[in-house]
Amino acid sequence: MDTTEEQLPDNTPGRGRIIPVNIEEQMKSAYIDYSMSVIVGRALPDARDGLKPVHRRILYGMYEMGNFYNRPYKKSARIVGDVMGKYHPHGDASIYDTMVRMAQDWSMRYTLVDGQGNFGSQDGDSPAAMRYTEVRLERIAETMLDDIEKDTIDFQLNYDDSTKEPTVLPTRIPQLLLNGSSGIAVGMATNMLPHNLTEVVDGCVAYIDNKDISIDDLIKIVKAPDFPTGGIIHGYEGVKAGLHTGRGRVVLRGKVVVETSKNGKEKIVITEVPYQVNRDTLTEKIGHLINDKIIEGVSDVNNESNNKEGTRIVVELKKDTIAQVVINHLYKHSELQTSFGINNVALVKGRPKILNIKDLIREFVDFRHEVVIRRTKFELKKAEERAHILEGYLIALDHLDEVITLIRNSSTPEVAKDGLISNFQMSEIQAKAVLELRLQRLTGMERDKIKKEHEEIMALIGRLKEILENEGMRFQIIKDELEEIKQKFGDARKTEITYLADEISMQDLIEEEDVVVTISHLGYIKRTSATEYRQQRRGGRGAKGSSTRQEDYIEQLFVASTHHTLLFFTENGKCFWLKVYEITEGDKQSKGRAIQNLIQIPADDKIRAIIDIKDLQDEEYINNNYIVLCTRKGIIKKTRVADFSRPRQNGVNAITINDGDQLLDACLTDGKKEIMMAVKSGRAIRFPEEKVRPTGRGAIGVFGISVDENDDEVVGMICVNSDDPDVSVLVVSSKGFGKRTAVEEYRITNRGGKGVKTINVTAKTGSLIGLLNVNEKQDLMITCKSGVTIRTSIATIREAGRATQGVKLIRLDEGDEIAAITKLNEHEDDEEPVENTITSELEAPGESTEPNENEISKDDENENQ
Repeated sequence: MDTTEEQLPDNTPGRGRIIPVNIEEQMKSAYIDYSMSVIVGRALPDARDGLKPVHRRILYGMYEMGNFYNRPYKKSARIVGDVMGKYHPHGDASIYDTMVRMAQDWSMRYTLVDGQGNFGSQDGDSPAAMRYTEVRLERIAETMLDDIEKDTIDFQLNYDDSTKEPTVLPTRIPQLLLNGSSGIAVGMATNMLPHNLTEVVDGCVAYIDNKDISIDDLIKIVKAPDFPTGGIIHGYEGVKAGLHTGRGRVVLRGKVVVETSKNGKEKIVITEVPYQVNRDTLTEKIGHLINDKIIEGVSDVNNESNNKEGTRIVVELKKDTIAQVVINHLYKHSELQTSFGINNVALVKGRPKILNIKDLIREFVDFRHEVVIRRTKFELKKAEERAHILEGYLIALDHLDEVITLIRNSSTPEVAKDGLISNFQMSEIQAKAVLELRLQRLTGMERDKIKKEHEEIMALIGRLKEILENEGMRFQIIKDELEEIKQKFGDARKTEITYLADEISMQDLIEEEDVVVTISHLGYIKRTSATEYRQQRRGGRGAKGSSTRQEDYIEQLFVASTHHTLLFFTENGKCFWLKVYEITEGDKQSKGRAIQNLIQIPADDKIRAIIDIKDLQDEEYINNNYIVLCTRKGIIKKTRVADFSRPRQNGVNAITINDGDQLLDACLTDGKKEIMMAVKSGRAIRFPEEKVRPTGRGAIGVFGISVDENDDEVVGMICVNSDDPDVSVLVVSSKGFGKRTAVEEYRITNRGGKGVKTINVTAKTGSLIGLLNVNEKQDLMITCKSGVTIRTSIATIREAGRATQGVKLIRLDEGDEIAAITKLNEHEDDEEPVENTITSELEAPGESTEPNENEISKDDENENQ
């Protein structure tokens, strides 16, 4: 309703000064002013230092009083009185309650106040009055006040304009993420949960290194809230939503263990309760649940917690009671399981805003960047002022006799000052400094000190200017300071994380690492960490790589990541799928698990080739890459990876195999490589991949190399890039001989030919058993039929011509032969060789690395034009 001006007599005081107003607008305006005052000045934290005004004023008040971590404690009442009188006139109770909470290690993940005396307990006990307790700053809190005197932040007048207070603290720690905040304003609220300092600092560093980092990548570093009372986060979707959007829900459970008494009865011991849960209240609630028969099978419950041993709430069980059933009831009906709503509302440039994890880190990093700039400018200004004075000293020292004469002949200091300014071109500041210079500074040693100080200050000025001009240096300073904070105050997580069954796949729980996968002749498979295989010199006896039966030996060996998918191709031409992490893990000596227990391979079939695929869901990748298959009779076939992208439990047909033939090998290509195939008799062929057109899974394929009808067969296939100068062809014979040969020595021919000689096969070398495309940065893993393995650097195997025997790679026991060879992408030079390693090259007389004329002529006869 509009007010109207009353008709008052002309002589009434105030006549003519009454202004009509709309009462609705007046109420709205007054309420908005009040609400903004509460939002900005009381209830919501600042996104930069993570503090509300009362917290900031307490810390600044203690800083002003010199109440540091390495000084004696001061009475709490003295701090409260000083803060209330200067900065926060809202009553002593609100100030003291806030200060008490900042000292409670069950309320704050990282306490900011070091309290001495009774500050309450987790059982709900009240703290002693402020006249009895004493406080001082925690060391971590002092990092929030570092450089405050270096013009790093703005100050404002206090409530009565009698002094100034900081608008924000130049904190070095991301306090808002570390300790969180909660508050109820007008029309909005905030509830921000605490996090682990180590994780948050690592997240800040990751953001500095890559400003475009995704929230998903940040979540891998800052995993979840970390509560001061520990507990277990039950389920991750709510946490993930909170980190992504600033709003979510965290379900937190207390930690329990089951103990058995001497009389055989079990008891449930609660060792950690959820955040902000009163232990006495929880104990009382459990007692009511027992009395009301909601929880049965419990004889007694008692809170045995103390400050020394921590939380211990004991729930005594009756005989034959199942402990897990009672635990489930406790989670369901009591505060042993509770939930927290994530509502990340904070002030950004004076306005309330909902912030996700990246926003919070960005606000802190941007603020630290501003602090570093302002601090550097302040230090530069002070350094330049000092350099200016030192330059005046140097002028005086260079004209010492004249300066002394001028000062002695001057009637007053003002005359002397004017004389220095006019005669020596000094500034007024320099002239005053020279006049105040003590005579002892004129000694030789002191003069040298002045010159040295000037040199140092000029170097400092140069560095400060460089910092101001170089953004990269500024961010490096921020990173260095954060790493220093982490070293001083970082700790392990207190709160565990458990995932619900529908939230996470097994792959998310498996650490990604390279593993060596081995398959034995009888079909046993296992995975072993690649680091277990130590590097040895060529010619060594090797180390025991797998425990096998007497008639069994390692036939396949390769390296893959635990997160990849393996495509298994059998000798009958079928394809099966298996995740690497699903393979049974074992050490080098273990036998492994029968592969039929992992994939449904028919009893009469056997694994012959394995392809490692990073991601079968990547459409671009699977449609532009191919799998090339070859058989023992020289048939070759190319099929798109997309045709193998839909796993089936019973497998699919990959190639149609002719009678008397078997699938031998498979390669992953991009369609632009060159294919090389080799046969047991020592021949090899090289032809472009484009000579083989892509076909479907059910096709037979085409001839790749001509194979004699007698005992000969294909022993290997590789795909090479002709423009890669670092790649060479490695061939190995069954009796341990091998060599590297340049790809160019194998000239390109059409597919289907006989090829050229690739190794001089003799009774001494044995037949060819395999070929690989390798480079000198890789390692070679050799597996014998006896189970012995050796790992050696490719670089130690010398290059030789196609028609040579090569050098001995491994010393074999009588009757033993090489079963399989594979390459490892990284060799570990820092690993020590195993005991009894033979380091000589073991080249017997007559093992020439150069071909003879007869070998060359025979080789030329076999070349297919």
